[in-house]
Amino acid sequence: LTIAIVSSVNMTIVRFYKPDFVPGGKLIYSVICARVCDKWIFVRHRDRTTWEIPGGHIEDSELPDEAAYRELKEETGARDFDLECVATYSVEKDGNMGYGRLYFAEVRLHGCLLDASEIAMVMFSFHLPENLTYPDIQPLMFKRTIK
Repeated sequence: LTIAIVSSVNMTIVRFYKPDFVPGGKLIYSVICARVCDKWIFVRHRDRTTWEIPGGHIEDSELPDEAAYRELKEETGARDFDLECVATYSVEKDGNMGYGRLYFAEVRLHGCLLDASEIAMVMFSFHLPENLTYPDIQPLMFKRTIK
């Protein structure tokens, strides 16, 4: 009942499933590939020098869709957008397995980040940046979203 695409880079295995797939483990992350005016949105955390696809942890009181909505607003300044689930995914690394949901967002209105944001910088690009925080995972998510 699921469709899985398996890729392995640096001993990390990423699998993609249908959006409504409910894994045996808890969904932990919501990740959002977002685009505004034909450019993709990437963020740099204030404690890192690398680029990331926006996203974060799903809080105990949240559904994955709610977390995706919140994270996109907090990390990019997006104010008006459409959000669509692309896939449920799993990441297996060093014997640990984590699950999340991957989303696509088309942003219509973009504002400023809050002063308390953990994000230091937002970048708009036609391509995936080379200097990624999670180079074994993010390119696969980006390709899956484009597909």
